[in-house]
Amino acid sequence: MVSNLLAGLLALLARDAYAQSARGSDFLRFGCSQLVVERVDPIVNPGAVFSPHLHQIVGGDSFNVTMDPMTIDPPKQSKCTSCKMVEDFSNYWTASIYFRSPENGTFRRVPQMANGMLNGTLLEQEGGITVYYMRPFSGSNKKTTVFSPGFRMIAGDPNTRTKASGPLVNCHRCLSKSERITGGSGAPCDRSDTAEFPSKPCPGGIRVTVIFPSCWDGKNVDSPDHRSHVAYAPGNSSLAGDKCPASHPVRIPQVMYEIMYDTSEFANPDYYKNGKQPLVYSFGDTTGYGAHGDYLFGWENGSLQRAMDALGTNCFSETCPVLKLQSGKDLIACTKEQQAKEDVDTNRCL
Repeated sequence: MVSNLLAGLLALLARDAYAQSARGSDFLRFGCSQLVVERVDPIVNPGAVFSPHLHQIVGGDSFNVTMDPMTIDPPKQSKCTSCKMVEDFSNYWTASIYFRSPENGTFRRVPQMANGMLNGTLLEQEGGITVYYMRPFSGSNKKTTVFSPGFRMIAGDPNTRTKASGPLVNCHRCLSKSERITGGSGAPCDRSDTAEFPSKPCPGGIRVTVIFPSCWDGKNVDSPDHRSHVAYAPGNSSLAGDKCPASHPVRIPQVMYEIMYDTSEFANPDYYKNGKQPLVYSFGDTTGYGAHGDYLFGWENGSLQRAMDALGTNCFSETCPVLKLQSGKDLIACTKEQQAKEDVDTNRCL
């Protein structure tokens, strides 16, 4: 049976959920425009210029090479955010995807594109990421405790090259031309998605989903591997219900990313012959199994907790009156110069 959370996300991603949204839903969903694209990773490789592979970063412009929690407070030190929610100075980042030409072996970075809204229009953003914060739709405990300052975590593993057992936490959806704005129907990481790169042309783009853990040990804002302080809830889906394991008893908002890659220019069927496909992640992964994401908390003055408490009443999906929203023009204008300066559109980043 599909869980209530999955059903709600199914309705959203089918883009026919206005009636449900009008009553309220149990997730926030908003767009973040591109802040910067560069080889920097202050969680896994703090202080390194350059980090081993390229990332696309969105969120508060206080983002830097170290993001040392002892010296930086994103809400206080950011002058702007590239996210729709004004009080969200968190940073969110994922790897880039390149097209490797089967003809001459050259590389071109696949551009990102905006995601769709419930009303059939595109989110106001340039490239970037669509961010979700989710809580259980049902159960005896819908309470979620938001992250503490300095909190950070990762989902997925760039070193993975085979399909992992258990529920998918990262996945790819191949979109037809008609699905360009809708993003396709169905819940994330269901049977319409694959852990690996699609094996056929995707003229409407590829939607990559990254699902983070939903349970916390209640003590540590980080851990040496940036994973051990959090956990996925038990069950057959990475989209959690209201239960958490005893080792990680605190239910936190479940963060999820959707990243839309515009593969329309690279949808030539000749590129997908003899079991081959032309896409490669910026860390050299041609399988797609190494898809991953990084998260660094930076919401201002308890605003995220207010929003999570208001979900299901007057706060829903792309609109939440307890939060301040900014215009697409303003969030798109929030950008940052590269700290690791290089041309990111060529194979020099691989």
